[in-house]
Amino acid sequence: MDEWKLTMEIAARVKAAGGRAYLVGGFVRDKLLGRSSKDLDIEVYGIEPAALCLVLSELGEVFEKGASFGVLGIRHTDIDIAMPRRERRSGMKHTDFDVSVDPYLSNREASRRRDFTVNAMMYDPLTEEIIDNWGGRSDLERGIIRHVADDTFGEDALRVFRGAQFAARLDAEIAPETIAICKTMQVGYLARERVYEELCKALLKADKPSVFFRVLRKMEQLDVFFPEIKALISVEQNPVYHPEGDVFEHTMQVLDAAAKLRDQAKFPAEFMLSALVHDLGKIVCSRIKDGRIVSYDHENAGIPLARRQLKRLTDNRKVLDYCENMVALHMKPNVYARGNSAVKKTRQLFDESVCPEDLILLSQADSDGKGGRICEDSLQYLQERLADYRLCMQKPMITGADLLAAGYAPSEKMREMLARAKQLHFAGLEKQQALRQILAEFQQDR
Repeated sequence: MDEWKLTMEIAARVKAAGGRAYLVGGFVRDKLLGRSSKDLDIEVYGIEPAALCLVLSELGEVFEKGASFGVLGIRHTDIDIAMPRRERRSGMKHTDFDVSVDPYLSNREASRRRDFTVNAMMYDPLTEEIIDNWGGRSDLERGIIRHVADDTFGEDALRVFRGAQFAARLDAEIAPETIAICKTMQVGYLARERVYEELCKALLKADKPSVFFRVLRKMEQLDVFFPEIKALISVEQNPVYHPEGDVFEHTMQVLDAAAKLRDQAKFPAEFMLSALVHDLGKIVCSRIKDGRIVSYDHENAGIPLARRQLKRLTDNRKVLDYCENMVALHMKPNVYARGNSAVKKTRQLFDESVCPEDLILLSQADSDGKGGRICEDSLQYLQERLADYRLCMQKPMITGADLLAAGYAPSEKMREMLARAKQLHFAGLEKQQALRQILAEFQQDR
């Protein structure tokens, strides 16, 4: 049974038992937006917990998905089934709430604990009725993200970042009164994993991920988790090359340009993160020289800043290594294209890159983030040179086995010889020709 049919069956059996089942949260919002949704969260009213467990057990193996919050699941499905509950904060962690289940709580009172009006609507799958106690439908139509209740909204500081990512994904404005509350919320105790999750939703699901950071800026909530991004504000750039404004504005435009390309990326999340941190080096490198703003070597200076920013959110080695590599190389594709650099240089560049395809996309987004678009000739040049690199890498190369056969033992010297062999390979030498030259160059060290 597919999950929608299972949802309808749950609703029908709950009704037969004297209760009522609603779909809540993101499903209702997405339905009104005409979007498909796999976010099937059910809230059951009017029957006791034991009766609900009995109903669900007839449809599959029931288990607790969130014991402290009274959330049930059916094995091998992603459906969440809960009962109305009251919540009261008991500590500073995201999970620090005292929860009491009350199956006879009114749907208005139960929905009052939700974060935003657009997420507080309910949908009866049997009657197709939408219950909207807090004006969520109107806010959704007007593109407004507004909190539900003044006295409970501030209890969960993660809502600062949830609000920002919803604004980005829905291309919506945060209500002024919601902004005002968010400015007062203490986010420092939040687990970085939760913030990272909200960031990734914005980066991967929003047409304009920049909205996430623009909203956090309005909320004055960049300091704790995104201080390096905040530091980009007011870092000026040469207006000849960057008419869009300061480095923060450039980064926001690059993010939005990258969002248009992310479906082409081999590593979409890492690609978007590299677009976010690609110019952090300008924080420490930008200065005035001969009457103009320059940021020499900002790509290398940005590597430790990118790592510092990203490590506030994750220790994932793959993410960190990928982004550092992209930051270090992000200038070279466009520089090489403008200079029509030799084949050897582009082969070396793509060999250094953790993902050459994504590096080209980043260079494209970087150009687009200056208020223009990358020159089609430059893009064609890069794509042709990448094809050349791939072809070059298919040709026979000197290996460690070749050097062992020539009488060299594994050592630091062998590593130097292999590095030199790769240079000769990229310069176009055939394997045997390169091997003769390597042996001649290192003859005295044999």
